[in-house]
Amino acid sequence: MNVFVFDIETVPDVEAGRRIYDLGDLGDEDVAKIMFQKRREQTGDSDFLRHHLHKIVAISAVFRQGETFKVWSLGELESNEKELVQRFFDGVDKYTPTLVSWNGGGFDLPVLQYRAMKHGVNAARYWDMGEGDRDFKWNNYISRFHWRHIDVMDVIAGFQPRASAPLDQVAVMLGLPGKMGISGADVWDQYVNGNLVDIRNYCETDVLNTYLVYLHWELTRGNFTEAGLKKEFELVKKNLGEANKPHLSEFLDTWNKNSADL
Repeated sequence: MNVFVFDIETVPDVEAGRRIYDLGDLGDEDVAKIMFQKRREQTGDSDFLRHHLHKIVAISAVFRQGETFKVWSLGELESNEKELVQRFFDGVDKYTPTLVSWNGGGFDLPVLQYRAMKHGVNAARYWDMGEGDRDFKWNNYISRFHWRHIDVMDVIAGFQPRASAPLDQVAVMLGLPGKMGISGADVWDQYVNGNLVDIRNYCETDVLNTYLVYLHWELTRGNFTEAGLKKEFELVKKNLGEANKPHLSEFLDTWNKNSADL
């Protein structure tokens, strides 16, 4: 298994918003308010910004290879967006992993693509569609129905948008913790208040939920036996218990409780 599960957290790209809407030296929070308002005017109700207007403030991942299991957030607290995005694509270049996400095809990857372009990040392996490796012609990261990137939400829904479901609800249905602490809607307020640690911790629990839902799906498609799935769960629990991090310990405790209640 060579799997890289990822999730991103974003805030408004106020720098771009300031230029696009000619807002001069208006402060960041006021720029964001205008960006949200203009989006509501476009949609009628939602202020969720278009992909190119998101700035990445956290990328969290689960990496599973051989005997290795690791959950962490890329970079350091002081890392800028370019470094986070570069680290993501450097990992793709180094390991050529199977990328796994929840709605990554609809959101995370397009945002990463825009941000890589903005910062001049090299992502050659990610964009390879057979020019550098013939195998990538038939199985690459870009094509929706290939397997180098598995958008679990999209796949489970049979590629039917009307059949898709929220990660939180699917996770809880399966006895997993689901959302813990903040939610994606809280990220901007948390960011303004300087709570980047909480954002990164939240992102790590989301990526754990994604990985565990992915494992359930791998069982249904025959890549795990029930005994194999149980063994993988035990490995994850062992690592979470040894991590000695409050948010991961809380995730583990909630997982154990939810599983017992099924």
